[in-house]
Amino acid sequence: MYKYRLRENRYILCIDQSSFFANVSCVSKGINPVEHKLAVISDTKRQGAIVIDATEPLKGIGIETGSRLFEIPHRSDIYIINPNMNHYVNDSLAIYKVLLQYLDCKDVKQFNIDEIFIDITHIYKYYCSSPKEFANMIMEKIEHETQLKCPIGIGPNMFMSKMALKSEAKVNKQLIAEWKYEDISTKLWPIHPLNKMWGINHRVEKNLNDLGIFTVRDLAHYPLNKLMKLYGEIGKELHLNSNGFDLNNIQDAHRLLKPSISCDIELTRDYQYYEMKSMILETVESLTMQLRSRNLLVKSISFSMKSRKNDRISKQYTLKDGTNITMDIFRVIWSFTEQLCDKQEKYHELNISLNNFVPERARELNTFIDKFERERNEALEILIKETKRKQKVNRQSNSPLRLSNVN
Repeated sequence: MYKYRLRENRYILCIDQSSFFANVSCVSKGINPVEHKLAVISDTKRQGAIVIDATEPLKGIGIETGSRLFEIPHRSDIYIINPNMNHYVNDSLAIYKVLLQYLDCKDVKQFNIDEIFIDITHIYKYYCSSPKEFANMIMEKIEHETQLKCPIGIGPNMFMSKMALKSEAKVNKQLIAEWKYEDISTKLWPIHPLNKMWGINHRVEKNLNDLGIFTVRDLAHYPLNKLMKLYGEIGKELHLNSNGFDLNNIQDAHRLLKPSISCDIELTRDYQYYEMKSMILETVESLTMQLRSRNLLVKSISFSMKSRKNDRISKQYTLKDGTNITMDIFRVIWSFTEQLCDKQEKYHELNISLNNFVPERARELNTFIDKFERERNEALEILIKETKRKQKVNRQSNSPLRLSNVN
């Protein structure tokens, strides 16, 4: 069905800073994050405070991100600390500074706080003989600057590089793995359970299991039209990914930051105002199912209704904190319809659109992450402006080759 030979074979690196906050905190205390148990707590003075991050040894005894302080055993070998914004910002900047020594800004995409994708298709050959050598060079440079080890996955697209990272790089001694299109049948398709595939959580896995889909191979060979009927565009994306495809490019990844999930309905008859309540609720339920299947929260809600007289009412609303709860979104929309709609009028069109998404874990970490992101982005903006101006000179000083003709 999919013609791999027609796809451009790029070299995408997924650089993962696993347990970033916890590992940075360990380094700042002069202890080894590979050997020591440490938890970063949102507020160490509150027993109900959440675990923002934990080192792998602490995760090994069952303490994960989202656990509560009171769940952590009182032991002398477990460190409990508050987050330190300066340390995280400084290490984040140090990592970007390493990458910008070799890459243009447009070839770097931060997917979330601890995960970065870079496109080295046209640049690796000026420094190394292979993408894997380039990945090893970057890993050593980052470790030199931050004392943090970062597994790296390499693939022909973002999805494949992420799967190479998750399934192989994190568990091998080299911490680097490269997957190619020809590896799909032997490395990607055997993966199970399905929640090990990037983009599938336990809820989606259960739904797919009910369809008789238990491995990525099963998903790749399931009829596309049936997946799209069940999941819409998300079904198409799942089918593409399970076959090793990803249509997103790092260079235009900024468009991924503001996707939209929407539903336009032209009703078969005119509905009384109060009949619209169940219609709105059903539509919101469908949209929030898509949110939850992708582990996303929405912050911006917009809707419109068109009456029989062709009068249109519309409203956009931004939530302080994101949500993927059906009733949260429904209450917002219905409260505005109560204010704006003519109760005696009949309606025949409905549009609901959700956009401005954040990861689901942001429900608990919102305050912490927002502050971190703001400070990091402000500092990065200054760094990038300075680095971009000097980039050509820096490249020439780091390589015996002249790079002025690189596209």
